Amino acid sequence: MSQTPMPPETMQGYAPPSVTQFSVFLDNKVGKLFDLVEAFDGSTCEICAISVHEASDHAVVRLITNDSRLARDLLRAEGLPFSELDVLVVELGSGHSLSSLCLHLLAAELNIRFAYPLMLRPNGTPTIAIAVDDMTLAGQILRRKEYRLFGEFDLPRSA
Repeated sequence: MSQTPMPPETMQGYAPPSVTQFSVFLDNKVGKLFDLVEAFDGSTCEICAISVHEASDHAVVRLITNDSRLARDLLRAEGLPFSELDVLVVELGSGHSLSSLCLHLLAAELNIRFAYPLMLRPNGTPTIAIAVDDMTLAGQILRRKEYRLFGEFDLPRSA
């Protein structure tokens, strides 16, 4: 009796929740950061996290918002050059410290390329955005270790 072989399992069946990070390129001039954040004022799209990396003649501002589609439209309307990258947003807290998160990813030989905290946090708990070499593997590991991962629709919205 012959058995039909089971299809091999692939990682394509799992995609961790993620959020879109925008890296906005600004001239390093007085008022440019203000102009960027002011573009979001009065919009339902809120900045949930921000990180600024300065060089002598330019700055790269990393933004996470609660509405990537609207953020993309706002940035285009302002004529700002930007790129996009999916990142993981991970809840920290009781039994889930930043050091244990790093240790779990280190054990899998995953590199954290950069990390920064969120200002608007789901559940009011400490939350961090991380960019890693392999989001699928990192998501699987962190879920197995019972970390909570957030997607864009989990991020706070104005009432």
